[in-house]
Amino acid sequence: MKPMFIFPLSIRFRTALLVYVMLPMVFTVGVFAYFALNSIENQVEKQMQKDLELVARAVQLPLSYALEKNRMGSLQQSLESVFAIGRVYSAYVYDHNGKKILNLGHEEPESQPKRLSELAADGRKMGEYEQIAGRQVYSYFLPLTDTGGQINGLLQLTRKQSEFIESFHILRRNAVLVLSLLLVLLSGVVLYGHHQAIGGHLGRLTASMTRVAAGDRKHRFAHSGPREIVALGKTFNNMLNSIDDAQKTILEQRRKQDELEKQLRQNEKLAALGRFAAGAAHELGTPLSTIGGRAQRVLRTKDLPDDVTRVLTTIRSETARMESIIKQLLDFCRPVTPRKSNIDVTDLTQSALSVIQQEAQKNRTETKYVPANDTATIQVDVMRVQQALGNLLRNAVQSTPGGVVCVSWYRESEGVLFCVEDDGPGICKKDKSRIFEPFYTTKPVGKGTGLGLSVVHAVAEEHNGYVRVTDSEMGGASFQLLISC
Repeated sequence: MKPMFIFPLSIRFRTALLVYVMLPMVFTVGVFAYFALNSIENQVEKQMQKDLELVARAVQLPLSYALEKNRMGSLQQSLESVFAIGRVYSAYVYDHNGKKILNLGHEEPESQPKRLSELAADGRKMGEYEQIAGRQVYSYFLPLTDTGGQINGLLQLTRKQSEFIESFHILRRNAVLVLSLLLVLLSGVVLYGHHQAIGGHLGRLTASMTRVAAGDRKHRFAHSGPREIVALGKTFNNMLNSIDDAQKTILEQRRKQDELEKQLRQNEKLAALGRFAAGAAHELGTPLSTIGGRAQRVLRTKDLPDDVTRVLTTIRSETARMESIIKQLLDFCRPVTPRKSNIDVTDLTQSALSVIQQEAQKNRTETKYVPANDTATIQVDVMRVQQALGNLLRNAVQSTPGGVVCVSWYRESEGVLFCVEDDGPGICKKDKSRIFEPFYTTKPVGKGTGLGLSVVHAVAEEHNGYVRVTDSEMGGASFQLLISC
């Protein structure tokens, strides 16, 4: 079913209210006023005719008596009295034969004795519109009777039709004025009611929409007023909340997608780098072993010159360092399947600390183990976790020559948290975000490969844990390694 009215796109609600409510109301009131005014005009016309009839009856008896006694002075005096009222245009007295006896007024009527005699003989009062001397008037005829009840004359009183028309004009003008004031008042009431009931609330809703369109996405409509406006406001707010949730979801999915893409690119680079490192380590491993072994055999020769011994020792030391680097490369590239076994956490910590003791003494770094107030046994890949702790301790020792390195552990709800701290220079903010990337190092060239912390990160993931770096209360860096039980 099609709607009866379709609002144009540009029409305002207030205008629509006037067009579709006020105009039909004006039309209805106008039609009603038209018929009411016609009825009132008929009543006014009858009243004006009735007034003329009352005047005629008021002088009927004096005129009848004066006519019977043939007293012309009394007749004229009685006839003149009707003009004192101010509603009579002209007055005429006729005898029973229709002959005019006396007339007072502005115009002389045409002689119609036959018709007048018939009216007198008929004995009935009668009113009619007619034309006297070219002027439209209303005439009222009233028979005059003597004391015996016999008709002895006829009285005719006239009133100008223009008086009727003027009264109608005044009545219509007043009616139009009252109707106009009524319509203006009704329009004001309708518009005021519209503003109080709907317009003000719609204005606030429009203002809210404008603020949101201008970029204020946190703004919400304070819904109040009629139930429909409240429902509309709630729907508007729910729509904004849904848009915000959708945007947050999109941003979160985009962020996750960026992270996944970044991780994928990183994994692809690491995979390529790992294949290259594995191949390089394999190709370099055999020659280095040969060089180191032959240097070791030559060193066993007796009576070698001191300069030859120093050279061979240097060769042996450098090949050992290169073999260590190759081992780290292989540890980084080779996929590892954890071989877990139970071990006491204190023993694991002290074992890792003993591995770097010689290097710590050489670097004049004091190492401290802070024992826990608890005991714990965990199931881990002992060699991998010991390697991770050793790497953390080694980095701390190397960064704090002459300083202090502390290692401790704590039982957490997720597992065991190892903490390695030092009083060295710490790690700057820009390095913290990349310190666990493969081959990224803050050490001078030739002093590190950048794989130690990458191995620690890999071990943490193998054991469903994490590794992070913060600032230590000792002044340096604090590395925290969580191993899930």
